[in-house]
Amino acid sequence: MSDRITELVKGSIDLHCHSGPSVMPRRLNHVDAIKEAEAAGQRAILFKDHYYSVTPVVALLDEVMPGKIKLLSGVPSNNTTGGVNPYAVEHGFKLGARLVWMPTFSAANHIRHSHRKSFLPTKDKMLDPTMLTVVDERGKLKDEVKTVLDLIAHYDAVLSAGHLHISEIWPLFTEAKERGVTRLLVNHPTFLIGCTPGDMTELANMGAYLEHSCCMWAGVQGKNYSHDSLQMCIEAGGVPSTIIGSDLGQVGNPTPVQGMRYVIQMLIDLEYSDEDIRTMIGGNAAKLVGLPDDATVNEGLASQALSA
Repeated sequence: MSDRITELVKGSIDLHCHSGPSVMPRRLNHVDAIKEAEAAGQRAILFKDHYYSVTPVVALLDEVMPGKIKLLSGVPSNNTTGGVNPYAVEHGFKLGARLVWMPTFSAANHIRHSHRKSFLPTKDKMLDPTMLTVVDERGKLKDEVKTVLDLIAHYDAVLSAGHLHISEIWPLFTEAKERGVTRLLVNHPTFLIGCTPGDMTELANMGAYLEHSCCMWAGVQGKNYSHDSLQMCIEAGGVPSTIIGSDLGQVGNPTPVQGMRYVIQMLIDLEYSDEDIRTMIGGNAAKLVGLPDDATVNEGLASQALSA
């Protein structure tokens, strides 16, 4: 079974890598994450930090340690980047960002969930976040959000709902589609976001991808999540709309590749085919961020071999 998992990991894509440096405790840095991903044969990884855009770091890493793996990042819309900030988003796109996260640790929904238990703690105490939302007191999208949506549409980038509540995601995604955004992502819809299975089905039907985090099953809180819960998540959105991302890199948790291997084993236990597993751990992510499909990649490699 281990050999089967090793083969399945090859060509996979992780759109949720939490490596460092970060003000949050991290098990590995960006270079370590790249080396681990390359050793496993992954095709691409996307670096995510809640406090800053890793995009300039990715640009530097592409220069100093070019490799076979595609490096991606995006722009978080939190207090430290000016909230939902069109200037930060445009700057990120100019440097090659492929994704914008709506508020995560600064989201009003996230802060309300942290009332009794602090989610995403930093190494040292920092200023308390200001609650952010994408809607005004009448439930209408704020003007700066609309401007960001126009930028996302113009650059054909990905819109992630961040840690918004599902009630905020509906107007956000509806407006996004009307403004020409075609790449929609909901991170861990059953954690913090408040999605029901019916919500996930509806989101998938409107063209959104649903990313479920390996840390929910392989991490320190994994004991709270079962094979049945993973199967429910997949069945609610369907294999064609499901993405498995690691959401790992934290101190005390498995590494991103270790977490991916753990969930692949669960998918095998649930009797998903290798084709479906590859779709969920790589194929759908490639479509979301605009990478060529595996067939195109293989054809290119074959062409290079013949010309050599």
